[in-house]
Amino acid sequence: MAKQEPEQGRGRSRRALLGRVGLATVGVALGAAGGSLLGPEKRPGAVTVSGRRRFEGKTVLITGATSGIGRAAALAFAAEGARVGFCGRRTGLGKAVEREIREGGGEAIYLRADVLQEDQVRAFVAQVCDVYGQLDVAFNNAGITIERPLHDYSVEEWDRVVQTNLRGVFIAMKYEIPRLLEAGGGAIVVTSSSNAIATQEGRSAYSASKRGLIGLVQSAALDYATKGIRINAIVPGTTDTELVRRSAGMENVPDAVWKAAARQWARSHVPGLQRMATPEEIAAFALALASDEHPYLTGASLVIDGGKTAHAG
Repeated sequence: MAKQEPEQGRGRSRRALLGRVGLATVGVALGAAGGSLLGPEKRPGAVTVSGRRRFEGKTVLITGATSGIGRAAALAFAAEGARVGFCGRRTGLGKAVEREIREGGGEAIYLRADVLQEDQVRAFVAQVCDVYGQLDVAFNNAGITIERPLHDYSVEEWDRVVQTNLRGVFIAMKYEIPRLLEAGGGAIVVTSSSNAIATQEGRSAYSASKRGLIGLVQSAALDYATKGIRINAIVPGTTDTELVRRSAGMENVPDAVWKAAARQWARSHVPGLQRMATPEEIAAFALALASDEHPYLTGASLVIDGGKTAHAG
């Protein structure tokens, strides 16, 4: 799931249902019983930095890192010694992430860039490499969603989703790969989605773009396997991010209402763990794929979805 500013559609979807359930039911439950009517919360285990420095001396580039999974990944890469160059469209958020990393003793630079704009992506990659030297890892994470029935999409809306999520990754890789070749190899990780495997109504543009990323990763991995570049995709399930909250129409409700609505929704729609992922959990998985710990892993699309697609399959 990705992390440029999300777009909210009018179509029926389970995320939209989450918003309706949250406002119509969860708010009442919270007011009546302080949330106790929802039962005990299923809490994820803490994702901690182990002290390993797997990315010491390496330069990592991230797209869509001003919030959500991308932000969590930027913090995690920096905590493990990486020099992090990242982009996004929202300058205030980007500068805040940069400041947080630097205040924690890490090294990072934020550069505003929109993956829809080839010139901006080219300049972003070049500037990161100019500042930090060779490129070693790229995490292509930027993405948006617009949700509505297929015939209600305008052509412009369809193109914006597909061009951000799929074309944007192509453009980023187009300029990242020559830098990785210069360095003698490296790793690319791409954020797809469990909607590439099992989806629902209202997400045809998002699902098509995320499934397209699977094919892109498989073919590109074969292009560069003998040149020292590993390319893999993560396939996350629903993650508690701004994109999901906004898609549910609940960006302006109190946090307590959002959390309760998310819990109730996950119990019905996330078989297995019955909760959303945290951004830190998905970021930790991306770091594992980007590290040198799995040199035989390339062309893979690895699912981390709490059991969602196991049930759907």
